[in-house]
Amino acid sequence: MRLPNSSPVSRAAGGLDDALQQINRVILGKDHAVRLALSCMLARGHLLIEDLPGVGKTILAHTLARVLGLEFRRIQFTSDLLPADIIGVSIYDQDDKTFRFTPGPVFTSVVLADEINRATPKTQSALLEAMEERQITADGVTHRLPEPFFVIATQNPRHQIGTFPLPESQLDRFHMRLRLGPLDRRAERTLLRSGDRRVLLQELDPVLDAARLLALQARAGEVRVGDALLDYVQDLLQAIRALTDGSGVSPRAGLALVRGAQAWALLAGRDMVVPDDVQAVLAAVVGHRLAGSDEEGPEAAAARVARLVESVPVP
Repeated sequence: MRLPNSSPVSRAAGGLDDALQQINRVILGKDHAVRLALSCMLARGHLLIEDLPGVGKTILAHTLARVLGLEFRRIQFTSDLLPADIIGVSIYDQDDKTFRFTPGPVFTSVVLADEINRATPKTQSALLEAMEERQITADGVTHRLPEPFFVIATQNPRHQIGTFPLPESQLDRFHMRLRLGPLDRRAERTLLRSGDRRVLLQELDPVLDAARLLALQARAGEVRVGDALLDYVQDLLQAIRALTDGSGVSPRAGLALVRGAQAWALLAGRDMVVPDDVQAVLAAVVGHRLAGSDEEGPEAAAARVARLVESVPVP
């Protein structure tokens, strides 16, 4: 397929190539997953990374925040974590005879919800308002969160001891779900020679900052989406609904698919979305929204999506 040439819109997205190069210095052999993660953030979405312990989920979140120049906080989710431990708590001031709200760790640009499925559903739900509205409400008072704001959550496979399933309402608020998977032999050899990637992480310099990232998010929204491309997206969504008896692809999912494709096109240096962009992000956007996807995992869901793509004609 012949792709459109770059334009002032795509050329104005300076810094993205540098960001990709910096991230790939730390996260070895996972270029597609890294591009998906960066596309998710360009689309103003939240990211869910599901994989076995020790494959680099947490390091990826740290690296994204550092390269993008964003404030970062990590919340370790455990079975005894309470909602107030995330959003904050009101403390009574005896001098003023009033309650003062003390913000929790969610008040930052990048929140790493580490092992999110080890917390109870009640605690998981504390993030729902923050992820959807970019605000939290405590004691009837609404508090805005910083811009940009991202939740990057990691979760272990459900068969591991001490995990709780994420409710569908929580899953639907994640723009993308991805899996890093095992390293290939070449990348593993590089890792074995160079040692712990956390050392290299400390040497990275920010490539962007909050203001430039907000501008790039606006650029991503300007990437053109033609009528033929929207027809293709709707055909895909209709095929998914037929596959899942109408469940799994809410209007939020359709919007996420278009935004994700726009961000992927911007990373590729183009100002117009093509079917390849939609296909590149489709599994990450809709895989976790398919019925039964929480039980089968990202790989099986991606295989279902791949079969679905083959059944829908490309414009």
